[in-house]
Amino acid sequence: MSKILTVEAKLFLREPAALLFALLLPLVLLLGLGSLPRFQEAVPELGGQRIIDTHFPSMMMLLGLITLAFTVMPATLATYRESGVLRRMSTTPVRAGRLLTAQLLINVVVAVLASTILTVLGWAVLDIGLPREPLGFAVSFVLGGASLFALGLLIASISPTAKAAPGIGTVLMFPLMFISGMWVPRESMPEVLRQIGDFLPVAPFGQALRDTWAGHAPNPRDLVVMAATVLIAGGAAARLFRWE
Repeated sequence: MSKILTVEAKLFLREPAALLFALLLPLVLLLGLGSLPRFQEAVPELGGQRIIDTHFPSMMMLLGLITLAFTVMPATLATYRESGVLRRMSTTPVRAGRLLTAQLLINVVVAVLASTILTVLGWAVLDIGLPREPLGFAVSFVLGGASLFALGLLIASISPTAKAAPGIGTVLMFPLMFISGMWVPRESMPEVLRQIGDFLPVAPFGQALRDTWAGHAPNPRDLVVMAATVLIAGGAAARLFRWE
């Protein structure tokens, strides 16, 4: 397993686009937009905090995670299936399932690393505080990340070709990011959009990150939605995944 992890990690690092969108893009957006004076002002509705203290770090973290889960990982797995790598490995003592596990572990490690760098640089450069509810933040991060990667495995399972995988992920990613409040505050959205978003994992994940960053416990409903997504999407991916 360690050899597979090493090889897959080297292959991952040879794809600069993955690191660019998962790590550098959220970081550049956080530091660039966070430096604007309008986002440095205290907002009474946020208890005197700045927008960059709660909204920006959680949304940029979410952007990195969903990019990895919805585009990078599905594209890699679909490519392996289309090129026959999974089929050939399934006939050897090194089962193809280990390759899937290695891919999942690598993407999770990159997600954690990117989120850590984002948090540390936000604190060092923009004086953004650390999450005020660390335990709730950790639980939300684990459940939210698991829900996104479960959906990513489902995307890889249903993608007919390697080229289709990132396309499907992108088509799903932008609407989900929109209703999560990435570009427009959820409070200003129509009620129907907010209600739809409440039952999809991305909006609850983003809300849980914002809540715990501000020092509040995550809403139990948000945690339930994320956990249910892990079970439903993960189960569907396991049933639908094709080795060839």
